[in-house]
Amino acid sequence: MKKRIELIQAADNPEILEMYIYGYIEGDSRDWWTGEIIESETSANHFKNELEKYPDVEQINLYVNSNGGLVLEAMSIRNQLKRHSANVVGYVDGFACSAASFILTGCDEVKMYSNTMQMLHLMRDGVLGNYKELRSAADDLEKISIGNQQAYLEKAGEKLTEEKVIEILENETWLTAQECLEYGLADEIIEEEKDLTEARELAQKVNDTLEQQINYNKKLVAMKQSLEIEKSGNNKTDPEPDPKPEPKQKENKPKEMFIALFNNKEAN
Repeated sequence: MKKRIELIQAADNPEILEMYIYGYIEGDSRDWWTGEIIESETSANHFKNELEKYPDVEQINLYVNSNGGLVLEAMSIRNQLKRHSANVVGYVDGFACSAASFILTGCDEVKMYSNTMQMLHLMRDGVLGNYKELRSAADDLEKISIGNQQAYLEKAGEKLTEEKVIEILENETWLTAQECLEYGLADEIIEEEKDLTEARELAQKVNDTLEQQINYNKKLVAMKQSLEIEKSGNNKTDPEPDPKPEPKQKENKPKEMFIALFNNKEAN
């Protein structure tokens, strides 16, 4: 496994810090058995801790091959890179999807191998609640998305209009290295190809993850509806049983039938 953080020395260059975003971007977690905080190598907290160790480094090389992840973590990583005094160069080693493409907007330069790609889309979230909570969540998500748009526009400069970036995000667009260069999301194409086997696997994982989230949300909604129906049914009073129908009285056979029966016996 590639070491995520590495400080290298060059004979003709000052210290260069190499950092990696390989895999899903996620926050730190907790071991519930021991209470210990488990630091993720792609968390904003991890980047903060590492960058603080090298305040005077003059260049940071950030290598990216990620299917995206939590926008909260990506926002912080992006802004930490912008705030650092070093020159930050981002290299796309495979795919820079979703939140990973957002982090690249914090780099001073972005270099992409000729067969690598970025993927941009609108933010997603899983929400469970009543109609007011769902409406509020949609409004919040839209506001955060507007902030993301601005980051792409700042990186692209005059090469990308607001209308175009909205179109790219809404259509969940895969961009080749050449397209990223044209839109200002990349500054240089490295004319050699990278092995994208791992990158394709990451892309499949992000699709599987999104499908799992959708199915999970559907199950939550169905469970909530089932509970509401059950609760509604328990609150209803049992209907009074219908009164028992009165037993039918036996019909008296017409007198003519007895006469006919008597006449037949006489005939026999």
